[in-house]
Amino acid sequence: MILNKKYFCIYFSLFLITSLFPQEQKEVKADSTKAERLEEVLITATRTVRQLSSLPLPAQIISKKELKSTNTIRLNDILNEQTGLITIPDFGGGEGIQLQGLDSQYTLILVDGVPLIGRSAGTLDLSRVTVGNIKQIEIVKGASSSLYGSEALGGVINIITEKPKQGFGGNVNYRLGAFNTNDFSTTIDYKKEKLGISAFVNRLSSDGYDLTESDNLNTVEPFSNYTLNTKLTYDFTENTDLFVSARYYTQNQDFIASEVLRGESNINEWNTHLQLNHKYNEKWSSYFEFYATRYKADEFLDDSDGLRFSDNFFNQLMIRPEIRATYSPKSKSTFIGGVGFNHETLERTDFTDEPIFNSPYAYLQYDTNPTEKLNIIVGARFDSHNEYESQFSPKAALRYEFNDKLALKGSIGYGFKAPDFRQLYFDFTNATVGYTVLGYNAVSTAIPLLEEQGQIANILVPISEFQDELKPESSIGINVGTDYKLTSNIKLNINLFRNTIDNLIDTRIIANKNNGQNVFSYFNVNEVYTQGLEFNASWKPNNQFKITGGYQLLYAKDKEAERAFEKGEVFARENPSSPSFQLDKEDYFGLYNRSRHMANLKLFYNIPKYKLNANIRTTYRSKYGLFDSNGNGYLDNYDNFVDGYSIIDIAVNKTFYKNYELGFGVDNLFDFLDTQNISNIPGRIIYGKLNIQF
Repeated sequence: MILNKKYFCIYFSLFLITSLFPQEQKEVKADSTKAERLEEVLITATRTVRQLSSLPLPAQIISKKELKSTNTIRLNDILNEQTGLITIPDFGGGEGIQLQGLDSQYTLILVDGVPLIGRSAGTLDLSRVTVGNIKQIEIVKGASSSLYGSEALGGVINIITEKPKQGFGGNVNYRLGAFNTNDFSTTIDYKKEKLGISAFVNRLSSDGYDLTESDNLNTVEPFSNYTLNTKLTYDFTENTDLFVSARYYTQNQDFIASEVLRGESNINEWNTHLQLNHKYNEKWSSYFEFYATRYKADEFLDDSDGLRFSDNFFNQLMIRPEIRATYSPKSKSTFIGGVGFNHETLERTDFTDEPIFNSPYAYLQYDTNPTEKLNIIVGARFDSHNEYESQFSPKAALRYEFNDKLALKGSIGYGFKAPDFRQLYFDFTNATVGYTVLGYNAVSTAIPLLEEQGQIANILVPISEFQDELKPESSIGINVGTDYKLTSNIKLNINLFRNTIDNLIDTRIIANKNNGQNVFSYFNVNEVYTQGLEFNASWKPNNQFKITGGYQLLYAKDKEAERAFEKGEVFARENPSSPSFQLDKEDYFGLYNRSRHMANLKLFYNIPKYKLNANIRTTYRSKYGLFDSNGNGYLDNYDNFVDGYSIIDIAVNKTFYKNYELGFGVDNLFDFLDTQNISNIPGRIIYGKLNIQF
């Protein structure tokens, strides 16, 4: 890694400031004793340790106990079972998360509080994250840019991994399933007095699968990947400690585009994470954090003669130092603030430049309980940037507890997502079809060049319209809900939400080419919104039995499309030979790939006498549309839809001789299969698992 003197001076200066800038208090708030006992604390929502049940924000925790009992092996599998969340496959085969109807590009994914990178087309592939060493997963819904900046427009998912435990221990876990899927992982950790060390290794391989027998191509090609994660902790004193972590991920996969084009794809990712914490006194504490990560992806295709047809590469680097401070003037009031600097670079196929993003930022948050029943959080963040306009992201939340059973909560926040490298610098021409896609910043140089080459028939959008900056997408997120304890064993939660996105970055035709194709670019135009409600319930009549369920009602629509339907400007045909007819407002279904209804139901049963636990989990997704099938440019009730479906999973685990556990399960019990549209559901998967603790 090579850093010029300018950035080195910035990083070194921030490092020196840490001794002057106090930070995050490690003590829990007033309800900490209860929170620690219940193990229901999270840090993502406020960047301080808070009891989940006391938060004024919509948030949830997926515990290690649930991860273990469901025999989940990858992050995308467990997220699919949560209310309001569903993973969506992209055109490249990766799976991103859709949260409250917002695309995957609007949800920030963190590991131990620092971001994953590698969004080649806006989607961050969650299937590359193993759950083998995860302690818990924290999910915060609603605009969170006031703490986390860009990409947290819709929410944040933070994956908290295990730290070294006292003494010596570890485990070995192996799962064998359908399609010759092998998942092997082992963990070793050691901690004595001040020093703690841990190492985690995971290997996943599969023969892939094919959903369409009519062609000679697999839906998912064979692959294998490895994950290595090491951690070191050292307690210098009772008030000062160090945390160092390193993670490496690599994957190799066959890459077959057609019967005559085939090759390989390779992914290599590494990151290193350092935290230095110091507590000055009962009121002040601070930490310095340094994070660096690189994501590289390379793929090639050869033709039937063995000649190279195409090469593609993606190489992204991110470096981020940050200093954070916490000040608690009173036992029920906390200030948290931080300053940091993001430095990102990207080298990629079909880019006009090797862009550099530099973004200093600062944030401040105040968390207070003015009364025993009322909790208020207000905060804001300022992000500067060398390629787009600065952003100010405020947020406010409150929770009022009427009594031990009933509490109301609400939050409103501003979120934003910066234009990504692709939307600014892309310069791609499809060699087969002949169309061209240009990033916003590439238009002013690429269009004149295409004109000189005689490729442009006419220009539809003047180059002068690309002189200003492409604006970040922004959103106002509102969440209002209630927590209600019907009894000590029955808990209910309802949350109403609305996310309004302005300056949505979309594509448009800016020129026609002489070959009959078009030139596309990105621009700010659409206003969209997602709104609805989420309902969660849990019932635990005893220590052996627990039922949880959730439901989401979602409306996701484009305001411009709504206006077109209201004005009677949209027409449709029931079939190609029938006459067209006018559609009204009620005929507009909404955005693509969104379901109006989603639900989940989970039953967990534990028999301590036999050291056995079992569970059955089901998820439901109602119909959704993937494209406009009647040619009017919108998704309406007369288009073709993917039918609704349910997935049922079961798992059974039995412990022998205290340290040995055998597991058995079936995912997609009734073998639901949609060969055309749902490439991330391969069919019924039967598996067995062995876990050994030592």
